[in-house]
Amino acid sequence: MSTRKVIPLGNSSLVVSLPIEWVRQNKINKGDLVDVNIQNDQSLIITPEYEREPREDKISLTIEENETEESITRIIIGCYLNGYETIILKSKKKFSNKQHQAVRSTIKSLYLRIIESTTSKITIQTLMDESKASVLLSIERMHLITGSICDDVLHSMRYRDMDLARSVVNLEDDVDQYLFFLLRLIRSALIYPPLASELELELVDCLDWQTLIYRIEHVADHITHIANSIINLIETKTEIPKNIWNAFLKSAEISFESYKKAVDFFLSNRIDHSNRIIDNQREIEMILKEITPLPLLGIDDRGTFSQLFIIRDSIRGICEYAADVAELTIDRAYKP
Repeated sequence: MSTRKVIPLGNSSLVVSLPIEWVRQNKINKGDLVDVNIQNDQSLIITPEYEREPREDKISLTIEENETEESITRIIIGCYLNGYETIILKSKKKFSNKQHQAVRSTIKSLYLRIIESTTSKITIQTLMDESKASVLLSIERMHLITGSICDDVLHSMRYRDMDLARSVVNLEDDVDQYLFFLLRLIRSALIYPPLASELELELVDCLDWQTLIYRIEHVADHITHIANSIINLIETKTEIPKNIWNAFLKSAEISFESYKKAVDFFLSNRIDHSNRIIDNQREIEMILKEITPLPLLGIDDRGTFSQLFIIRDSIRGICEYAADVAELTIDRAYKP
């Protein structure tokens, strides 16, 4: 970083010189054009005009014959998150059936489609134009789905509704799809500042948005864990002592409501009630403490213990994530 003096040019203009190292690195010559973008924090981003040309958007990779399904999934996700529009996978010999299935399974969680597929080559392409996307709108939709499955899980807990619990499990993929898409947008904005300007995304806020996105996705994961446990308890026709189940219901109501309010307040830049959301952790601990330890409350089946522990820990985890979001909202309120 260097400090440069602003000097007058004519009667109404002010100029500042460009660092010679930057000029050389970007091969800027006299008469060339540069783009000057004003950010929301009043800083300027200067980029060479040629950066508006299409950036590197294609990657070609070789998949080994013994490449595992998990490794292929990680490769595709990594390329997607780093902004590639086209991903070409080539096999030295031919893809196995499991490798083909891994590719098709992975793109279901991403905004991708297969446009070419042979025994030795698979070409994948993104379906989204990120320059026309909205980070805020995508987060709101992601949150809407997660808040909805919170309500559905609570209903299935009250009325032992197995079909509703199963629908919750199916909706988790939609949340994951938004997660990966939003992470792609944020990473691309950090790599290519002009895109951040197009997205109306302040670079200083990218970390906060990323943290929020992960918290919403973690909540959806916990909700899915609860739904799977409910399905198991219903399928095995397990009867849970009323005092234990009522404690779970009460703590779940508090936890789910804390999550929904925490994200709503974050998106609306409100800090009122944020401390209340954080303090709800203590209230949930008091409720759960009344039914701890579970083995002393008339349950002697290990399978039932396991499902109840999952439900208890997931309820607690959701409230902790809600508190994280509330704390983040408070921190952002005092941003210079």
